Amino acid sequence: MPDLAVRFAQNPIIRPADVVPSRDGMEVACVLNPGAFRFQGRTGLLLRIAERPVQEAGWISTPVLDPAKPGGIDIVRFPESECKWIEDARIFSHQGRGYLTTLSHLRLAWSDDGVKFGIETKPTIMGEGPLEAFGIEDCRVTQIGDTYHLHFTVVSDAGFGVGYISTTDWKTYQRHGVVIPPPNKDFALFPEKIGGYYYALHRPTHHALGGPYIWISRSPDLLHWGDHHCVARPRPGAWDAQKLGGGAEPIKTEKGWLEIYHGVAKDSQYCLGLLLFDLHDPRKLLARSELPIMKPIEPYELTGFFGNVVFTNGHVVDGDTITLYYGASDEVICGATLSIKQLLASLEA
Repeated sequence: MPDLAVRFAQNPIIRPADVVPSRDGMEVACVLNPGAFRFQGRTGLLLRIAERPVQEAGWISTPVLDPAKPGGIDIVRFPESECKWIEDARIFSHQGRGYLTTLSHLRLAWSDDGVKFGIETKPTIMGEGPLEAFGIEDCRVTQIGDTYHLHFTVVSDAGFGVGYISTTDWKTYQRHGVVIPPPNKDFALFPEKIGGYYYALHRPTHHALGGPYIWISRSPDLLHWGDHHCVARPRPGAWDAQKLGGGAEPIKTEKGWLEIYHGVAKDSQYCLGLLLFDLHDPRKLLARSELPIMKPIEPYELTGFFGNVVFTNGHVVDGDTITLYYGASDEVICGATLSIKQLLASLEA
């Protein structure tokens, strides 16, 4: 099946050089995986900004949130010879303790045309407290009524969990804490109640039994989640053989709830595919992509901070058109459009 995404001619639309660092002595290493939404006629992106100190040869230095330090950030610095890389260049350990190479916060960007964005010069939301000491990442934004629900990954030495903040005006924010504890991420909220409950996809991660599978849960109040069901697992030998996770909010269609998800192959290539859930009981999976609908093919998707990656957790919908905002190679932000009718037809092919 051919790649179904029509990429913006202007890609990448946001690069690290476009973003002002949050403080002196820091550099923006990556701009990643934005949540997307509409507000007062404009398109908003809630970007993940990954920063680090300017690096010195022979040393690894990284920021960690610490309210006891000036500015609320401590810079830890270790000889590179004493550090061990964990899986890839994004995580390392020193004397048995794990660290990220960057500290991420969330920052707003606004556009009148959905392509050219103005990026705010200050962080919108920073991590707070010990469970967000290594930053906050990959925010999904779901509007229900007049309220925007922000679910994001919290990171600390306790692991990856799901944090929740809400807003109605993008100026004031109400924190609701960690709603799903580690190890968990990729939380995607359905945009309306179904049978009196809120539903969400999420991705627990286990290292002995089990694995990085997509689950679905429901809640009466957006705070307490239960009735958990595993709905999708990696498929041996397929494009999503290693792991998978949900993207942005599912899209309501006449055929069911359409979810764009990411899958990872054994060679660590990140591609996008589809899940289709029953409209009335989203615990029922109706269809799944045999082949990816979008895979890394452009130079900016193939090389970067962590190459061979397309990853999304943000889109806006206008009729049949999905405008997809995605991270490429864990370094830049890009855009593409997709047809809902074409996506649904791909599941029947």
